[in-house]
Amino acid sequence: MAAVEMTEPAARTDAGLDYDVIIIGAGISGLYQLLKLRELGLHVKVFETGTGVGGTWYWNRYPGARFDSESWSYGYSFSKELLQEWDWTEHFSPQPETLRYLNYVADKFDLRRDIQFRSRVVAAHFKETTRSWEITLEDGSRHNARFLITAIGPLSTPTMPRIEGVETFKGEAFHTARWPHEPVSFEGKRVAVIGTGATGVQTIQEVAKTVGHLTIFQRTPNWCAPLHNSEIDKETMEGIKKRYDEIFARCKETHACFVHTIDPRRTFDVTPEEREAFFEHLYASPGFGIWQGNFKDILTDRKANAAISDFVARKIRERVKDPAVADKLIPKNHGFGTRRVPLETKYYEVYNQPNVKLVDIKETPIERITPKGIKTSDAEYEFDMIIYATGFDAITGSFHRIDLRGTGGQTLKEAWTGGPKTFVGVQVEGFPNMFMVVGPHTALGNIPRSIEYNVEWVTDLIRHMTERKLTRADPRSEAVEAWTENVRAVGEGSLVNEVDSWMTGVNRNVEGKQVRTLARYSGSAPAYRAWCDAVAAGGYKEIDLS
Repeated sequence: MAAVEMTEPAARTDAGLDYDVIIIGAGISGLYQLLKLRELGLHVKVFETGTGVGGTWYWNRYPGARFDSESWSYGYSFSKELLQEWDWTEHFSPQPETLRYLNYVADKFDLRRDIQFRSRVVAAHFKETTRSWEITLEDGSRHNARFLITAIGPLSTPTMPRIEGVETFKGEAFHTARWPHEPVSFEGKRVAVIGTGATGVQTIQEVAKTVGHLTIFQRTPNWCAPLHNSEIDKETMEGIKKRYDEIFARCKETHACFVHTIDPRRTFDVTPEEREAFFEHLYASPGFGIWQGNFKDILTDRKANAAISDFVARKIRERVKDPAVADKLIPKNHGFGTRRVPLETKYYEVYNQPNVKLVDIKETPIERITPKGIKTSDAEYEFDMIIYATGFDAITGSFHRIDLRGTGGQTLKEAWTGGPKTFVGVQVEGFPNMFMVVGPHTALGNIPRSIEYNVEWVTDLIRHMTERKLTRADPRSEAVEAWTENVRAVGEGSLVNEVDSWMTGVNRNVEGKQVRTLARYSGSAPAYRAWCDAVAAGGYKEIDLS
């Protein structure tokens, strides 16, 4: 590994403050934000709950966890040296390899010396008199800094189902997002999996390989498409390394920063034969092409969406032998792509195994977890292990678990009553000097591509302030209103926003999240960057700087 020379941080400019910047989280966002702020000579501290770096890839160690973005489009793009040093072994990297990659990055750039592990932030309060943030850790210790940056991720706070008796089960029990660091065996065991979202799909197809008997409890089926993963040989990796500039340029111009480009045609611009052939091509291709590279109207036109939904439904029926089981696996309450599409590897074939049972909990609801297993309205099941693949309190959940208070003691939860309101997804009015990396209303999609842009934008704003000796940044009301209206406007006509999902702020397992809100920016990443670039070019007039 090539050594990287790092200079020591410059002396702090704010007397009496512990740090210039505090970052919460040492995942992909936090690591890059730390690196960029070091370049400004600032004194930075990262507080991380876990025992190591990696964020999502530290916590989500469940069997089958892997990318559904192409590996070589997902890694950091900021260092040509790093790009040439690292070899991906699969087109869609498994969790252990991704975690090794992020540890490699942390070591290469000597990031750990500014990270404090086992340090959960429980509160963060803005102090108007000193124009600074005071954060409190779970151990009661307090630290302050001029700027607070949340690098906590949109999908990082796991949720458990609201079922009685969870704590009474005597066997092994795991949530996928808090998986043990030690190996877990399924061999010969009676295992239950609750949940069939993206995490559930990846878990199920892996557990099924060795399990004694597997029972899957499904509330809402999801439209899944094949991942078509494969290994990357040395020659292919060398070719990828030569094309990195082209790959990242492609990601920069696509709607959601994937390598897939939306087809400019409408679904019914072509003949039925051409349409079927195109769908077949996408279904047989790796990655999110069937979702992100399909006809341009599949997520806005009901008939177009019905066409792709019917196609995928036929595929499910072809792959699942029992017609009744296949029917249960076909969504009836939303069309293809209107919720996050899980990518799978022989997921549907799992249901052909004689040792696998599907339980529809809409037909026979779970009444309670018992010491021996699970009781539904019509049966009692005994298990050795229960796996909760019940997802996350998405987008706002990771913020609400921290007691965040801005000017006048207002909590962030209060400020976001009825849904988040932000300025370009990075700032919240009344919470000066707080910046969110990949917060609500930023461009999501292929997350690291959005992370790099957010981090660089925040870094440029902090540079702008430090060079001018400005110590307070609070977005103006009219700027927040304008951006929130833009988020609403770009979501109009999208079928995604007519469906209950984490992308529309709904989670039945979380109090107060039963009604859709303006939770997510639905526009394109290029349009998002253009808006933010204009703010920077105009001297940040939308932000009250002093």
